[in-house]
Amino acid sequence: MNKPDLRRIRFGIEISGRINWYEGLRVKATGTKFANQQQNECTLTVSGLSMATRDHLLTETSPFNSNRTPKRLMIEVGRVGTGMFRIFIGDIVSAEPSSPPDVDVIIKAKTQSAQAGNVVAISSGPLSRLSAISQRVADEIGLGLDFQALDKNISNFSYTGAALKMVNLIQDSGGVRAFIDDETLIVKNYGSALDGRIRILGADTGMVGIPKATEKGLDVTFLIDSESLLGGMLRLDSKINKSLNGDYVIDQLKFDVASHEDPFFYSATCSRQ
Repeated sequence: MNKPDLRRIRFGIEISGRINWYEGLRVKATGTKFANQQQNECTLTVSGLSMATRDHLLTETSPFNSNRTPKRLMIEVGRVGTGMFRIFIGDIVSAEPSSPPDVDVIIKAKTQSAQAGNVVAISSGPLSRLSAISQRVADEIGLGLDFQALDKNISNFSYTGAALKMVNLIQDSGGVRAFIDDETLIVKNYGSALDGRIRILGADTGMVGIPKATEKGLDVTFLIDSESLLGGMLRLDSKINKSLNGDYVIDQLKFDVASHEDPFFYSATCSRQ
């Protein structure tokens, strides 16, 4: 009889460029990732930390700490036999203890939250390619770039303000969809999925329950995996609701994982391709 492939969850806290990883604790993480201007968000609840570690995290992530460099939260999940993959990375916006008698620590984070207060000023020549502008924006924020949109000329591109809002300007100026997924700025055409990102989903490949039709596409829940990515394609193969079968673009991806409870799921909101 084959042994079950046990789940793994670990999280890392980066402070002043140094990452400390924690695993083997009671952990629950929930969050939502958006393929639009909204920041991805996550709430992590962890139990079993030593008093010294707990005090260290609460002190270092306090808004009153003199060290103003961004503190980052990273979460990785997976299976013992197949390895781990990252589902979230973002700047910590709050960390607080739970109410007694629990000794939990609740950490909340948002993608590139520190850039919301970073003021920048950029401008281009009379005519610049959208891909070049996107690369400059990615460099300013400190991100990689995945550009898969129809390139076009943009005239007199200029911006002064919060660095994070530059992503909105790319979307409005180029008529494309631009968003941040963890450490990557993604620019793609509206209504199309990213190349190389496809999840074939059915009852035999991790789907939980049945897909539900929405105004633009569908909502579906399935076991968490490394193939389902924001902005990518989901190909549905449902035996119960065959009318919904086809290709969809993942517009929103919620995750709910726990080390000592049942949840280990993605819930995707998709639009019809």
